[in-house]
Amino acid sequence: MDLRNHIRTVPDFPKPGILFYDISTLLMHGAAWQETMTQLAAAVTPHRPNILAGIESRGFLVAAPLALKLGLGFIMVRKKGKLPGATVPFTYDLEYGTDTIEIQGDAVQPGQRVVILDDLLATGGTMGAAVKLLRHCGADVTGAACLIELAFLKGREKLDIPVSTLVSYSE
Repeated sequence: MDLRNHIRTVPDFPKPGILFYDISTLLMHGAAWQETMTQLAAAVTPHRPNILAGIESRGFLVAAPLALKLGLGFIMVRKKGKLPGATVPFTYDLEYGTDTIEIQGDAVQPGQRVVILDDLLATGGTMGAAVKLLRHCGADVTGAACLIELAFLKGREKLDIPVSTLVSYSE
């Protein structure tokens, strides 16, 4: 099954000149969503994770069902101020300014093998920040996986971990 056939493109969203890759049409198609989880499981399993981390918010849609399929736990990498209890923040640079992500303080144990998931790999900024945050907490980040890669943005080049993607767009 070609998953690309289940991903809708929306021109000029969220602003003019942007082509948005919408996974809601993939999520609505039961057989395509099952195939997505099968392909992600095959990509992630060789990294031998103990737990999966999903990046807010569409990464949750990818990581949570995959964790369930693989019999693993799932943790959330969220924007600042969205998680209860003690958190560990990580601030990183954007093109104009900074942003902060965080995890709960007890989300990972030192040495725990983590694979990070998101729906889309673009510039690699948020994924790279998640890698650094989890490593700061003692995790062994063994890989990452995304449904979609915008290869022309070269985000993969900013990461020092293996990255698997199911669909890649070159322009």
